[in-house]
Amino acid sequence: METTMTPTRIDRGSTPTTTIYSEGGDLVFERTFDAPRERVWQAFTDPKQVPHWWGPRGTTTTVVAMDVRPGGTWRYHSAGPDRDDVEFFGEYLEVDPPAGLKWTFLFDVDGHGVQGGPETFVFEDLGGRTRVTSTGHMGSSEAIDGALATGMAKGAIETWDRLAALLGKDSPR
Repeated sequence: METTMTPTRIDRGSTPTTTIYSEGGDLVFERTFDAPRERVWQAFTDPKQVPHWWGPRGTTTTVVAMDVRPGGTWRYHSAGPDRDDVEFFGEYLEVDPPAGLKWTFLFDVDGHGVQGGPETFVFEDLGGRTRVTSTGHMGSSEAIDGALATGMAKGAIETWDRLAALLGKDSPR
């Protein structure tokens, strides 16, 4: 008799609007936005829109580079009044407008070193609303713990709160 092992899904701080869990070496964030998929895609891929929602409340984000095509690079500089500046950067691996994209998502936080890895975004059309699923392929539960120790979950929730405000009324998960 063969036994198949499947990763255990572990809640990592879900809220009423955002589901956060790890499964094996993947860290997943899911949220439904009250906006059409094309509008959500634009918010993620337009360098003029990203600074309006990227980062926790109180931070300022500058899009340094954003070439949305396979092989193109991206870099955001995030500054906040209560922390050191953080650089987020990577390369677009796959781009499939408006269904999703895959990029390398890396960030450098003092004391922790470069964290991150490949991340896949899926934009699911729900008839005028969009479910966004972000899957960070971090490789191990230790890497996930390290990333979460930087405040990543809180920052991601606040970032998506700001995106919801930009897009319009947020929808419960």
